[in-house]
Amino acid sequence: MSFVYDAGVLIAADHGDRDVWADHRARLELGITPVTTAPVVAQVSRSDRQAQLRRFLRGCDVVPFAPGQAHEVGAMLAAAGSADVVDAHLVLVSGASGATVLTSELADILSLSACLPSPVRVLPL
Repeated sequence: MSFVYDAGVLIAADHGDRDVWADHRARLELGITPVTTAPVVAQVSRSDRQAQLRRFLRGCDVVPFAPGQAHEVGAMLAAAGSADVVDAHLVLVSGASGATVLTSELADILSLSACLPSPVRVLPL
């Protein structure tokens, strides 16, 4: 099973949340490379002094926002009545790979996920 991390996961890791770090380490030891997106990293990254965040991200694949995804994200936002491009892109990436989203924004991600032909699995942080 693969996982996609939202901003809440990265913020928790940056603040040294032991449970988040332990779960992340366990995934890596099982050979699971978690994914996040470049927009999520941009949302959380504020300084080159965020050593914890940068160390955490070394164990992740960071997926870019591809130009071809812009219309899909926009359509998902319209269908969900949302304006959060970062979350919509995260859900789109998760849906394309069949990954589970680990999130601190359960209701928002579930709402966006419901707009996909096959909703993604979503777990609370």
